[in-house]
Amino acid sequence: MSGLIPNFPHDGVVTINRVILKADYTIDDLQERVGYLCENVKTYHSETGFYGGFVAQNTGNISNEGSTLGQAVESPLKDKEVIIVTFWASFETHEESHKSKTFQPLFEKVLELCENGNEELAYSMLWSGKAYDPEEASIAKQAKEQYA
Repeated sequence: MSGLIPNFPHDGVVTINRVILKADYTIDDLQERVGYLCENVKTYHSETGFYGGFVAQNTGNISNEGSTLGQAVESPLKDKEVIIVTFWASFETHEESHKSKTFQPLFEKVLELCENGNEELAYSMLWSGKAYDPEEASIAKQAKEQYA
């Protein structure tokens, strides 16, 4: 199922970059540089394996309901950490995009902001999906009550 990124293939690849900002930079600095980088990828790689992506900022909240490591208070990386998640047809198409002469200068500008350097991990998609609409949720609840 690929409800989150339209037409994303079941055997696609997801890459995740984790950025921790250097002290003298802001989220606005990062958003500007990542915005240029993302626009470049969309422009030059939408026809060569890029399906989409998103950028998410650490809000500082830590879920006590979803965490098993004690009672968290707040992440020390609040407003300093961002993840950049991209969706690709294959790892090879992703790697080719990074070799692009239009990509590399923009990538270097992003790296200037990173306290942690950069490590981009690639994952094979196992599952994705969107929430049920109200009618689907009602049907699913009824089926659970009847058959579970």
